[in-house]
Order: sequence, then structure tokens, then C-alpha cells
Amino acid sequence: MRSLRTAVSAGVLLLLVTACASPQAQVGAGAGDPKPEPGLSVSSSPAPTSSAPDIAPGEPPPNGGVPVPETKLDAAALPEDYPRSVWTEGDGSVVGVIGQEGGCSKVGVQVVEQSATSVHLELVETLPAEQQMCTMDIRFPPLTAKLDAPLAERTVVLTTKQVK
Repeated sequence: MRSLRTAVSAGVLLLLVTACASPQAQVGAGAGDPKPEPGLSVSSSPAPTSSAPDIAPGEPPPNGGVPVPETKLDAAALPEDYPRSVWTEGDGSVVGVIGQEGGCSKVGVQVVEQSATSVHLELVETLPAEQQMCTMDIRFPPLTAKLDAPLAERTVVLTTKQVK
């Protein structure tokens, strides 16, 4: 009986010693970065890159562009939260806009119509043909379109559409 009590006591003591000696994982707010167990690999994927850096709405135009005055911009057809940054580059025959895309979609710009008084640009968001899992991020890439002649005093009219 005495040897059984000694064996059980030694087992409990061994259990307590090993439990106190091993590091405990912290859980909850403020727990810090969890440490991976040996043999496990933890990595994060790099942020996606694009050929042109995103320009946040309200930032100055890229490539030394000249902002188009708000009085020469008709963005009434755009959704309320869509960026409204428009500029010209070079001699004014290149017009730049900030598009909006997200997840699996891509945005582009096309010149729909050019007249003596206005230039109609359509921001086209292309969605994947088949339904798929996509990230829930929004990107604001700068886009440019070549005009037949410099913008000068013409008004820029912006519209959007989505296509698959």
C-alpha cells in the first residue's frame, strides 16, 4: 500500500513538474503572436501587386497630371461612394481617372464619345464569368484613356457599368 501511494505521488509530482515546465499558449485579447509548434510552417502571402500603384481618392494625380476642375466634371451617374479624381497628362490628350475594383473584378476605362463640348468616359468593371471565392478588398487603380484631341475646355462625363 505504501509503495502504491509513493508511485501515485511521484506520478502527480511528475505531471505537475512537466506541466509547469512547458510553455503555455496564451489565448485572448493581448495574448501576443502565437508561436508555431516545431515542424509547422507559418507564412503570410505577400499583398497582391498591380502594374500601377493604387491612388487613394483625393491624392494628387500621378505622372505630373493636371487635375480637371470640378466645374468641368459631370460624375452624376457614378455611385455616391465612387472616386471622382480626373486629370490630364502631357498635352491634355490623355485623360486619367481613378477606377474602383475589388476582389476578383478588374476595372478599365473606355472613351465612349467625344464631341466639341464633352468627352464621355465609361469605367467598366469586369466580373469573373463563373462564380468564385474572392477577397473582399477595394482597390483604386489609376486608369488613362487617349483622346483624339486635347481635353481643353470640354467637360468630362463619367459613367460606370459591370460586365462578365
